[in-house]
Amino acid sequence: MNLDFTQAIEIAKNIYWVGMYLKNDPFQCHPYLIENGNESILIDPGSMLEFESVIKKINTISSMSKIKYIILHHQDPDLAASVPEMEKLINREDLRIITHSRMVPLVKHYMIKSKYYEIDKHDYQLKSNHLHLTFITTPYCHSPGAFVTYEPSTKTLFSGDIFGGIEESWEFYADDDYFEKAKQFHAEYMPSRDIFNYTLSKIERLDINLIAPQHGSMIERKRVALLIEQMKALECGIYIEEGYRDSLLDTIEALREKDLALLASLSELKEKEKLLFQKAKMADMGEMLGNIAHQWRQPLAVQNTLISILKEKSQREILDSTELTQKLREMEENIQYMSRTIDDFMHFYHPNKEKVIFCLSKVIQQALKITSPMLHKSNIDIRFNSTDTFYVEGYKNEFMQVLISILTNAKDILLLREIENGYIEITLTKKNEEILLHVNDNAKGIQDQHIGQIFDPYFTTKHKSMGTGLGLYISKMIIEKNMNGSLSVSNTKEGASFCICMTSASEEPMHSHKEYIKRDD
Repeated sequence: MNLDFTQAIEIAKNIYWVGMYLKNDPFQCHPYLIENGNESILIDPGSMLEFESVIKKINTISSMSKIKYIILHHQDPDLAASVPEMEKLINREDLRIITHSRMVPLVKHYMIKSKYYEIDKHDYQLKSNHLHLTFITTPYCHSPGAFVTYEPSTKTLFSGDIFGGIEESWEFYADDDYFEKAKQFHAEYMPSRDIFNYTLSKIERLDINLIAPQHGSMIERKRVALLIEQMKALECGIYIEEGYRDSLLDTIEALREKDLALLASLSELKEKEKLLFQKAKMADMGEMLGNIAHQWRQPLAVQNTLISILKEKSQREILDSTELTQKLREMEENIQYMSRTIDDFMHFYHPNKEKVIFCLSKVIQQALKITSPMLHKSNIDIRFNSTDTFYVEGYKNEFMQVLISILTNAKDILLLREIENGYIEITLTKKNEEILLHVNDNAKGIQDQHIGQIFDPYFTTKHKSMGTGLGLYISKMIIEKNMNGSLSVSNTKEGASFCICMTSASEEPMHSHKEYIKRDD
Protein backbone atom coordinates (compact mmCIF):
# COMPACT_ATOMS: atom_id res chain seq x y z
CA MET A 1 0.00 0.00 0.00
CA ASN A 2 1.54 3.31 -1.11
CA LEU A 3 0.72 6.09 1.34
CA ASP A 4 1.80 9.71 1.34
CA PHE A 5 3.00 10.38 4.87
CA THR A 6 3.35 14.09 4.12
CA GLN A 7 -0.46 14.25 4.19
CA ALA A 8 -3.08 13.45 6.80
CA ILE A 9 -4.37 9.89 6.32
CA GLU A 10 -7.99 8.98 7.06
CA ILE A 11 -7.95 5.67 8.94
CA ALA A 12 -11.71 5.59 9.71
CA LYS A 13 -14.63 7.88 9.05
CA ASN A 14 -13.66 11.40 10.28
CA ILE A 15 -10.58 9.99 12.02
CA TYR A 16 -7.13 11.00 10.72
CA TRP A 17 -3.51 10.10 11.36
CA VAL A 18 -1.73 13.47 11.56
CA GLY A 19 1.71 12.29 12.60
CA MET A 20 5.14 12.54 11.07
CA TYR A 21 7.16 9.75 9.47
CA LEU A 22 10.64 9.80 10.99
CA LYS A 23 12.93 8.11 8.49
CA ASN A 24 15.15 5.34 9.93
CA ASP A 25 13.66 5.93 13.38
CA PRO A 26 12.21 2.72 14.94
CA PHE A 27 10.20 4.77 17.45
CA GLN A 28 7.43 6.35 15.37
CA CYS A 29 4.90 8.55 17.27
CA HIS A 30 1.30 8.95 16.11
CA PRO A 31 -1.08 11.84 16.89
CA TYR A 32 -4.68 11.47 15.68
CA LEU A 33 -7.47 13.93 14.93
CA ILE A 34 -11.21 13.21 15.17
CA GLU A 35 -12.93 15.78 12.97
CA ASN A 36 -16.03 16.84 14.92
CA GLY A 37 -16.93 20.31 13.62
CA ASN A 38 -16.19 23.05 16.15
CA GLU A 39 -15.52 20.40 18.85
CA SER A 40 -12.77 18.41 17.13
CA ILE A 41 -10.49 16.21 19.22
CA LEU A 42 -6.69 15.91 19.04
CA ILE A 43 -5.30 12.68 20.49
CA ASP A 44 -1.74 12.37 21.88
CA PRO A 45 -0.34 15.41 19.98
CA GLY A 46 3.32 14.43 20.47
CA SER A 47 6.53 16.37 21.12
CA MET A 48 8.02 19.48 19.50
CA LEU A 49 9.88 17.14 17.17
CA GLU A 50 6.70 16.58 15.14
CA PHE A 51 4.99 19.88 15.99
CA GLU A 52 5.17 21.65 12.60
CA SER A 53 4.19 18.55 10.63
CA VAL A 54 1.19 17.87 12.90
CA ILE A 55 -0.06 21.47 12.62
CA LYS A 56 0.25 21.36 8.84
CA LYS A 57 -1.76 18.16 8.54
CA ILE A 58 -4.51 19.36 10.89
CA ASN A 59 -4.96 22.55 8.87
CA THR A 60 -5.47 20.54 5.68
CA ILE A 61 -8.46 18.82 7.28
CA SER A 62 -9.93 21.59 9.39
CA SER A 63 -8.21 24.27 11.46
CA MET A 64 -6.50 24.45 14.83
CA SER A 65 -9.19 26.79 16.18
CA LYS A 66 -11.81 24.05 15.85
CA ILE A 67 -10.06 21.78 18.35
CA LYS A 68 -11.90 21.80 21.66
CA TYR A 69 -10.35 18.72 23.31
CA ILE A 70 -6.83 17.29 23.58
CA ILE A 71 -6.61 13.72 24.90
CA LEU A 72 -3.46 12.74 26.81
CA HIS A 73 -3.38 8.99 27.47
CA HIS A 74 -0.32 9.38 29.68
CA GLN A 75 2.24 12.00 30.67
CA ASP A 76 5.38 11.16 28.64
CA PRO A 77 7.03 14.00 26.66
CA ASP A 78 6.85 12.12 23.34
CA LEU A 79 3.06 12.38 23.76
CA ALA A 80 2.42 15.65 25.63
CA ALA A 81 5.36 18.07 25.28
CA SER A 82 3.85 20.06 22.41
CA VAL A 83 0.58 20.88 24.22
CA PRO A 84 1.55 24.40 25.45
CA GLU A 85 2.41 25.47 21.88
CA MET A 86 -0.78 23.81 20.63
CA GLU A 87 -2.77 25.86 23.14
CA LYS A 88 -1.42 29.11 21.69
CA LEU A 89 -2.54 28.19 18.17
CA ILE A 90 -5.93 26.85 19.22
CA ASN A 91 -6.54 29.95 21.35
CA ARG A 92 -9.84 28.87 22.93
CA GLU A 93 -10.93 29.53 26.50
CA ASP A 94 -13.10 26.39 26.41
CA LEU A 95 -10.19 24.13 25.37
CA ARG A 96 -10.06 21.11 27.71
CA ILE A 97 -7.25 18.63 28.33
CA ILE A 98 -8.78 15.16 28.70
CA THR A 99 -6.79 12.95 31.05
CA HIS A 100 -7.01 11.01 34.32
CA SER A 101 -6.85 12.88 37.63
CA ARG A 102 -3.72 10.86 38.51
CA MET A 103 -2.00 12.43 35.50
CA VAL A 104 -2.84 16.08 36.22
CA PRO A 105 -0.09 16.63 38.87
CA LEU A 106 2.48 15.48 36.26
CA VAL A 107 1.33 17.05 32.98
CA LYS A 108 0.91 20.44 34.65
CA HIS A 109 4.72 20.67 34.66
CA TYR A 110 4.61 21.24 30.90
CA MET A 111 3.02 24.60 31.88
CA ILE A 112 -0.34 23.71 30.35
CA LYS A 113 -2.80 26.56 30.93
CA SER A 114 -6.12 24.99 29.85
CA LYS A 115 -8.55 23.42 32.27
CA TYR A 116 -8.69 19.64 32.68
CA TYR A 117 -11.50 17.23 31.83
CA GLU A 118 -10.71 14.39 34.25
CA ILE A 119 -12.22 11.16 32.93
CA ASP A 120 -12.71 9.63 36.39
CA LYS A 121 -14.91 12.60 37.31
CA HIS A 122 -17.04 12.35 34.14
CA ASP A 123 -18.12 8.71 34.25
CA TYR A 124 -15.30 7.74 31.85
CA GLN A 125 -16.98 9.16 28.77
CA LEU A 126 -17.32 12.24 26.60
CA LYS A 127 -20.36 13.27 24.57
CA SER A 128 -19.70 15.96 21.97
CA ASN A 129 -22.07 16.74 19.08
CA HIS A 130 -22.89 13.28 17.67
CA LEU A 131 -19.67 11.79 19.00
CA HIS A 132 -19.56 9.54 22.06
CA LEU A 133 -16.17 8.43 23.38
CA THR A 134 -15.60 5.84 26.09
CA PHE A 135 -12.45 5.88 28.24
CA ILE A 136 -11.14 2.59 29.65
CA THR A 137 -8.57 2.69 32.43
CA THR A 138 -5.40 0.63 31.96
CA PRO A 139 -3.61 1.28 35.27
CA TYR A 140 0.19 0.90 35.29
CA CYS A 141 0.34 0.22 31.55
CA HIS A 142 2.63 1.98 31.77
CA SER A 143 1.60 4.78 34.21
CA PRO A 144 -0.85 4.77 37.17
CA GLY A 145 -3.46 6.88 35.37
CA ALA A 146 -3.07 5.42 31.88
CA PHE A 147 -6.19 4.80 29.81
CA VAL A 148 -7.34 4.08 26.25
CA THR A 149 -10.13 5.66 24.18
CA TYR A 150 -12.82 3.79 22.25
CA GLU A 151 -14.93 5.36 19.50
CA PRO A 152 -17.90 2.99 19.03
CA SER A 153 -19.37 4.24 15.75
CA THR A 154 -16.19 3.33 13.81
CA LYS A 155 -15.08 0.78 16.44
CA THR A 156 -11.68 2.40 16.67
CA LEU A 157 -9.48 1.99 19.76
CA PHE A 158 -6.85 4.66 20.46
CA SER A 159 -4.57 2.53 22.58
CA GLY A 160 -1.75 4.83 23.71
CA ASP A 161 1.37 2.76 24.49
CA ILE A 162 -0.51 -0.54 24.34
CA PHE A 163 0.02 -2.43 21.05
CA GLY A 164 2.90 -0.11 20.24
CA GLY A 165 5.90 -1.49 18.35
CA ILE A 166 9.53 -0.76 17.66
CA GLU A 167 10.12 -1.19 13.93
CA GLU A 168 13.36 -0.76 11.99
CA SER A 169 11.38 -1.04 8.74
CA TRP A 170 8.17 0.77 9.70
CA GLU A 171 4.84 -0.08 8.06
CA PHE A 172 1.69 2.00 8.49
CA TYR A 173 -0.56 -1.07 8.81
CA ALA A 174 0.68 -4.08 10.79
CA ASP A 175 1.59 -7.26 8.94
CA ASP A 176 1.72 -10.90 10.04
CA ASP A 177 4.93 -10.55 12.04
CA TYR A 178 3.83 -7.48 14.03
CA PHE A 179 3.93 -9.32 17.37
CA GLU A 180 7.69 -9.74 16.97
CA LYS A 181 7.96 -5.97 16.51
CA ALA A 182 5.70 -5.22 19.47
CA LYS A 183 7.24 -7.83 21.78
CA GLN A 184 10.37 -5.90 22.79
CA PHE A 185 8.47 -2.68 23.45
CA HIS A 186 5.92 -4.37 25.73
CA ALA A 187 8.43 -6.57 27.51
CA GLU A 188 10.32 -3.47 28.61
CA TYR A 189 7.48 -0.97 29.16
CA MET A 190 4.71 -3.06 30.75
CA PRO A 191 5.41 -3.62 34.49
CA SER A 192 4.30 -7.25 34.75
CA ARG A 193 2.37 -9.96 32.96
CA ASP A 194 -0.43 -9.86 35.56
CA ILE A 195 -1.01 -6.12 35.18
CA PHE A 196 -0.79 -6.29 31.38
CA ASN A 197 -3.25 -9.21 31.18
CA TYR A 198 -5.74 -7.32 33.34
CA THR A 199 -5.71 -4.54 30.73
CA LEU A 200 -5.91 -6.97 27.81
CA SER A 201 -8.96 -8.65 29.37
CA LYS A 202 -10.75 -5.28 29.31
CA ILE A 203 -9.76 -4.56 25.72
CA GLU A 204 -10.71 -7.95 24.29
CA ARG A 205 -14.34 -7.39 25.35
CA LEU A 206 -14.58 -4.49 22.86
CA ASP A 207 -15.77 -4.86 19.26
CA ILE A 208 -12.71 -3.46 17.46
CA ASN A 209 -12.26 -2.71 13.76
CA LEU A 210 -8.98 -0.85 14.13
CA ILE A 211 -6.38 -0.25 16.84
CA ALA A 212 -4.56 3.07 16.55
CA PRO A 213 -1.56 3.01 18.93
CA GLN A 214 0.74 5.91 19.81
CA HIS A 215 3.75 3.95 18.49
CA GLY A 216 4.21 1.28 15.84
CA SER A 217 1.58 0.32 13.25
CA MET A 218 -2.22 0.39 12.92
CA ILE A 219 -3.76 -3.02 13.63
CA GLU A 220 -6.72 -4.02 11.49
CA ARG A 221 -9.61 -6.18 12.72
CA LYS A 222 -8.33 -9.43 11.19
CA ARG A 223 -5.17 -9.29 13.35
CA VAL A 224 -6.65 -8.05 16.66
CA ALA A 225 -7.74 -11.34 18.32
CA LEU A 226 -4.52 -13.23 17.54
CA LEU A 227 -2.34 -10.32 18.66
CA ILE A 228 -4.17 -10.12 22.02
CA GLU A 229 -3.65 -13.86 22.55
CA GLN A 230 0.04 -13.53 21.75
CA MET A 231 0.36 -10.55 24.10
CA LYS A 232 -1.28 -12.49 26.96
CA ALA A 233 1.54 -15.05 26.92
CA LEU A 234 4.29 -12.42 26.92
CA GLU A 235 6.64 -12.21 29.88
CA CYS A 236 7.23 -8.55 30.63
CA GLY A 237 8.45 -6.05 33.19
CA ILE A 238 9.62 -7.63 36.42
CA TYR A 239 9.06 -11.12 35.01
CA ILE A 240 11.91 -10.81 32.49
CA GLU A 241 14.36 -10.51 35.40
CA GLU A 242 15.64 -14.04 35.87
CA GLY A 243 16.30 -13.60 39.60
CA TYR A 244 12.77 -12.38 40.26
CA ARG A 245 11.23 -15.19 38.20
CA ASP A 246 13.19 -17.86 40.08
CA SER A 247 12.31 -16.26 43.41
CA LEU A 248 8.64 -16.12 42.41
CA LEU A 249 8.62 -19.81 41.48
CA ASP A 250 10.18 -20.68 44.84
CA THR A 251 7.55 -18.58 46.62
CA ILE A 252 4.72 -20.24 44.70
CA GLU A 253 6.04 -23.71 45.60
CA ALA A 254 6.36 -22.73 49.28
CA LEU A 255 2.80 -21.39 49.26
CA ARG A 256 1.54 -24.60 47.64
CA GLU A 257 3.15 -26.67 50.39
CA LYS A 258 1.60 -24.42 53.03
CA ASP A 259 -1.79 -24.80 51.37
CA LEU A 260 -1.51 -28.59 51.47
CA ALA A 261 -0.52 -28.50 55.16
CA LEU A 262 -3.37 -26.08 55.88
CA LEU A 263 -5.91 -28.32 54.14
CA ALA A 264 -4.75 -31.26 56.26
CA SER A 265 -4.97 -29.25 59.49
CA LEU A 266 -8.40 -27.87 58.48
CA SER A 267 -9.70 -31.40 57.93
CA GLU A 268 -8.46 -32.34 61.39
CA LEU A 269 -10.01 -29.19 62.85
CA LYS A 270 -13.31 -30.03 61.16
CA GLU A 271 -13.37 -33.44 62.84
CA LYS A 272 -12.64 -31.84 66.21
CA GLU A 273 -15.43 -29.34 65.69
CA LYS A 274 -17.86 -32.16 64.86
CA LEU A 275 -16.89 -33.92 68.09
CA LEU A 276 -17.39 -30.71 70.07
CA PHE A 277 -20.83 -30.24 68.52
CA GLN A 278 -21.72 -33.81 69.42
CA LYS A 279 -20.45 -33.39 72.96
CA ALA A 280 -22.41 -30.18 73.45
CA LYS A 281 -25.51 -31.82 71.98
CA MET A 282 -25.21 -34.74 74.40
CA ALA A 283 -24.91 -32.29 77.30
CA ASP A 284 -28.06 -30.50 76.09
CA MET A 285 -29.85 -33.85 75.81
CA GLY A 286 -29.14 -34.59 79.46
CA GLU A 287 -30.73 -31.26 80.38
CA MET A 288 -33.69 -31.92 78.09
CA LEU A 289 -34.29 -35.40 79.51
CA GLY A 290 -34.63 -33.74 82.89
CA ASN A 291 -37.22 -31.40 81.38
CA ILE A 292 -39.17 -34.30 79.89
CA ALA A 293 -39.17 -36.09 83.23
CA HIS A 294 -40.45 -32.94 84.94
CA GLN A 295 -43.13 -32.32 82.32
CA TRP A 296 -44.36 -35.92 82.50
CA ARG A 297 -44.33 -36.25 86.29
CA GLN A 298 -47.59 -34.39 86.89
CA PRO A 299 -49.65 -35.94 84.04
CA LEU A 300 -48.40 -39.42 85.03
CA ALA A 301 -49.50 -38.79 88.61
CA VAL A 302 -52.91 -37.65 87.34
CA GLN A 303 -53.17 -40.74 85.14
CA ASN A 304 -52.34 -42.98 88.10
CA THR A 305 -54.99 -41.27 90.24
CA LEU A 306 -57.67 -41.58 87.55
CA ILE A 307 -56.90 -45.27 87.06
CA SER A 308 -57.12 -45.87 90.82
CA ILE A 309 -60.51 -44.11 91.02
CA LEU A 310 -61.90 -46.04 88.08
CA LYS A 311 -60.59 -49.34 89.46
CA GLU A 312 -62.03 -48.69 92.94
CA LYS A 313 -65.47 -47.65 91.65
CA SER A 314 -65.58 -50.53 89.18
CA GLN A 315 -64.88 -53.04 91.96
CA ARG A 316 -67.64 -51.47 94.08
CA GLU A 317 -69.93 -51.41 91.03
CA ILE A 318 -70.71 -47.72 91.48
CA LEU A 319 -69.09 -46.50 88.23
CA ASP A 320 -71.68 -45.01 85.89
CA SER A 321 -71.17 -44.45 82.18
CA THR A 322 -71.10 -40.60 82.41
CA GLU A 323 -68.25 -40.60 84.93
CA LEU A 324 -66.38 -43.26 82.95
CA THR A 325 -66.60 -41.14 79.77
CA GLN A 326 -65.39 -38.03 81.64
CA LYS A 327 -62.41 -39.82 83.24
CA LEU A 328 -61.41 -41.44 79.95
CA ARG A 329 -61.52 -37.99 78.28
CA GLU A 330 -59.20 -36.60 80.98
CA MET A 331 -56.82 -39.51 80.49
CA GLU A 332 -56.85 -39.00 76.72
CA GLU A 333 -56.01 -35.29 77.13
CA ASN A 334 -53.09 -36.15 79.41
CA ILE A 335 -51.75 -38.70 76.93
CA GLN A 336 -52.02 -36.16 74.07
CA TYR A 337 -50.14 -33.59 76.20
CA MET A 338 -47.36 -36.12 76.83
CA SER A 339 -47.26 -37.01 73.13
CA ARG A 340 -46.93 -33.32 72.17
CA THR A 341 -44.03 -32.99 74.61
CA ILE A 342 -42.19 -35.83 72.86
CA ASP A 343 -42.92 -34.23 69.46
CA ASP A 344 -41.43 -30.92 70.64
CA PHE A 345 -38.20 -32.59 71.73
CA MET A 346 -37.99 -34.83 68.65
CA HIS A 347 -38.38 -31.75 66.43
CA PHE A 348 -35.61 -29.98 68.30
CA TYR A 349 -33.16 -32.88 67.91
CA HIS A 350 -34.03 -33.65 64.31
CA PRO A 351 -30.80 -33.09 62.26
CA ASN A 352 -32.39 -30.66 59.80
CA LYS A 353 -29.63 -28.91 57.79
CA GLU A 354 -31.95 -27.14 55.37
CA LYS A 355 -31.84 -23.36 55.30
CA VAL A 356 -35.24 -21.77 55.79
CA ILE A 357 -36.69 -18.34 56.43
CA PHE A 358 -38.29 -18.45 59.86
CA CYS A 359 -40.07 -16.12 62.26
CA LEU A 360 -37.90 -15.36 65.29
CA SER A 361 -40.73 -14.81 67.77
CA LYS A 362 -42.20 -18.25 66.95
CA VAL A 363 -38.84 -19.98 67.44
CA ILE A 364 -38.40 -18.17 70.77
CA GLN A 365 -41.84 -19.38 71.86
CA GLN A 366 -40.91 -22.96 70.89
CA ALA A 367 -37.64 -22.73 72.83
CA LEU A 368 -39.49 -21.40 75.88
CA LYS A 369 -42.03 -24.18 75.60
CA ILE A 370 -39.18 -26.70 75.88
CA THR A 371 -37.32 -24.91 78.70
CA SER A 372 -40.22 -23.48 80.70
CA PRO A 373 -40.51 -26.51 83.07
CA MET A 374 -36.91 -26.19 84.29
CA LEU A 375 -37.20 -22.39 84.50
CA HIS A 376 -40.46 -22.45 86.45
CA LYS A 377 -39.12 -25.20 88.67
CA SER A 378 -36.23 -22.86 89.49
CA ASN A 379 -38.68 -19.99 90.21
CA ILE A 380 -37.23 -17.92 87.37
CA ASP A 381 -39.55 -15.40 85.75
CA ILE A 382 -39.53 -15.40 81.94
CA ARG A 383 -40.30 -12.06 80.28
CA PHE A 384 -41.12 -12.25 76.61
CA ASN A 385 -44.17 -10.80 74.97
CA SER A 386 -43.34 -9.96 71.37
CA THR A 387 -45.64 -10.35 68.40
CA ASP A 388 -43.22 -8.71 65.93
CA THR A 389 -42.93 -10.83 62.80
CA PHE A 390 -39.19 -10.51 62.24
CA TYR A 391 -37.81 -13.07 59.80
CA VAL A 392 -34.26 -14.34 59.32
CA GLU A 393 -32.67 -16.95 57.08
CA GLY A 394 -30.78 -19.91 58.50
CA TYR A 395 -30.97 -23.27 60.24
CA LYS A 396 -34.02 -23.14 62.50
CA ASN A 397 -33.14 -26.03 64.83
CA GLU A 398 -29.56 -24.87 65.30
CA PHE A 399 -30.82 -21.40 66.16
CA MET A 400 -33.17 -22.95 68.74
CA GLN A 401 -30.21 -24.89 70.16
CA VAL A 402 -28.31 -21.59 70.63
CA LEU A 403 -31.26 -19.96 72.36
CA ILE A 404 -31.80 -22.92 74.69
CA SER A 405 -28.09 -22.95 75.53
CA ILE A 406 -28.17 -19.25 76.49
CA LEU A 407 -31.35 -19.72 78.56
CA THR A 408 -29.84 -22.74 80.35
CA ASN A 409 -26.64 -20.82 81.06
CA ALA A 410 -28.63 -17.92 82.54
CA LYS A 411 -30.71 -20.30 84.66
CA ASP A 412 -27.58 -22.01 86.06
CA ILE A 413 -25.97 -18.69 87.05
CA LEU A 414 -29.16 -17.42 88.68
CA LEU A 415 -29.36 -20.60 90.76
CA LEU A 416 -25.62 -20.66 91.53
CA ARG A 417 -25.71 -17.10 92.88
CA GLU A 418 -29.05 -17.71 94.66
CA ILE A 419 -30.63 -14.62 93.09
CA GLU A 420 -34.01 -13.76 94.61
CA ASN A 421 -36.73 -12.86 92.12
CA GLY A 422 -34.52 -14.07 89.28
CA TYR A 423 -35.66 -13.30 85.76
CA ILE A 424 -34.66 -13.75 82.13
CA GLU A 425 -35.88 -11.11 79.68
CA ILE A 426 -35.96 -11.63 75.91
CA THR A 427 -36.38 -8.65 73.56
CA LEU A 428 -36.53 -8.33 69.78
CA THR A 429 -35.67 -5.09 67.95
CA LYS A 430 -34.85 -4.06 64.40
CA LYS A 431 -32.10 -1.59 63.48
CA ASN A 432 -31.85 -0.77 59.78
CA GLU A 433 -31.65 -4.21 58.12
CA GLU A 434 -30.49 -6.07 61.23
CA ILE A 435 -32.57 -7.98 63.80
CA LEU A 436 -31.24 -7.85 67.37
CA LEU A 437 -32.27 -10.50 69.90
CA HIS A 438 -31.22 -9.74 73.48
CA VAL A 439 -31.34 -12.26 76.34
CA ASN A 440 -30.84 -10.39 79.64
CA ASP A 441 -30.76 -11.68 83.20
CA ASN A 442 -30.33 -10.21 86.68
CA ALA A 443 -27.55 -12.54 87.85
CA LYS A 444 -25.13 -9.63 88.52
CA GLY A 445 -23.15 -10.02 85.30
CA ILE A 446 -19.89 -11.61 84.20
CA GLN A 447 -16.67 -10.76 86.02
CA ASP A 448 -14.34 -8.50 84.02
CA GLN A 449 -11.52 -11.05 83.97
CA HIS A 450 -13.86 -13.69 82.48
CA ILE A 451 -15.94 -11.75 79.92
CA GLY A 452 -13.27 -12.07 77.22
CA GLN A 453 -13.17 -15.86 77.66
CA ILE A 454 -16.87 -16.59 77.90
CA PHE A 455 -17.04 -18.08 74.35
CA ASP A 456 -13.81 -20.09 74.64
CA PRO A 457 -14.16 -23.89 74.46
CA TYR A 458 -14.21 -25.66 77.85
CA PHE A 459 -14.25 -22.35 79.73
CA THR A 460 -16.81 -22.28 82.54
CA THR A 461 -17.19 -20.49 85.86
CA LYS A 462 -19.67 -23.14 87.04
CA HIS A 463 -18.90 -26.36 88.88
CA LYS A 464 -17.93 -29.19 86.51
CA SER A 465 -21.12 -31.00 87.47
CA MET A 466 -23.15 -28.13 85.98
CA GLY A 467 -21.66 -27.92 82.50
CA THR A 468 -18.95 -28.75 79.95
CA GLY A 469 -17.98 -25.21 78.95
CA LEU A 470 -18.98 -25.96 75.35
CA GLY A 471 -22.49 -24.51 75.11
CA LEU A 472 -21.59 -20.87 74.46
CA TYR A 473 -18.59 -21.80 72.28
CA ILE A 474 -20.82 -23.95 70.05
CA SER A 475 -23.51 -21.25 70.06
CA LYS A 476 -21.08 -18.64 68.73
CA MET A 477 -19.89 -21.02 66.02
CA ILE A 478 -23.47 -21.74 64.93
CA ILE A 479 -24.46 -18.07 64.68
CA GLU A 480 -21.25 -16.73 63.13
CA LYS A 481 -20.10 -19.62 60.91
CA ASN A 482 -23.37 -21.22 59.87
CA MET A 483 -25.77 -18.26 59.86
CA ASN A 484 -23.59 -15.22 59.00
CA GLY A 485 -24.65 -13.43 62.16
CA SER A 486 -22.88 -12.40 65.37
CA LEU A 487 -23.16 -13.42 69.02
CA SER A 488 -21.74 -11.15 71.71
CA VAL A 489 -22.09 -10.52 75.43
CA SER A 490 -21.90 -7.46 77.64
CA ASN A 491 -22.86 -6.48 81.18
CA THR A 492 -25.82 -4.34 82.18
CA LYS A 493 -26.58 -2.84 85.60
CA GLU A 494 -28.58 -5.97 86.48
CA GLY A 495 -26.61 -8.79 84.88
CA ALA A 496 -25.42 -10.24 81.56
CA SER A 497 -26.84 -9.40 78.15
CA PHE A 498 -26.33 -11.82 75.24
CA CYS A 499 -27.01 -10.30 71.80
CA ILE A 500 -27.66 -12.25 68.59
CA CYS A 501 -27.49 -10.04 65.50
CA MET A 502 -28.74 -11.31 62.11
CA THR A 503 -29.72 -9.79 58.78
CA SER A 504 -33.43 -9.37 58.25
CA ALA A 505 -34.95 -11.61 55.59
CA SER A 506 -38.06 -11.19 53.48
CA GLU A 507 -41.22 -12.87 54.71
CA GLU A 508 -41.71 -14.33 51.26
CA PRO A 509 -39.94 -17.40 49.85
CA MET A 510 -36.81 -16.39 47.96
CA HIS A 511 -33.94 -17.73 45.88
CA SER A 512 -30.50 -17.57 47.42
CA HIS A 513 -27.25 -18.85 45.92
CA LYS A 514 -29.26 -20.69 43.25
CA GLU A 515 -30.97 -22.78 45.94
CA TYR A 516 -34.58 -22.40 46.87
CA ILE A 517 -34.96 -21.12 50.43
CA LYS A 518 -38.42 -21.87 51.74
CA ARG A 519 -40.35 -20.12 54.46
CA ASP A 520 -40.87 -22.12 57.64
CA ASP A 521 -43.64 -20.95 59.94
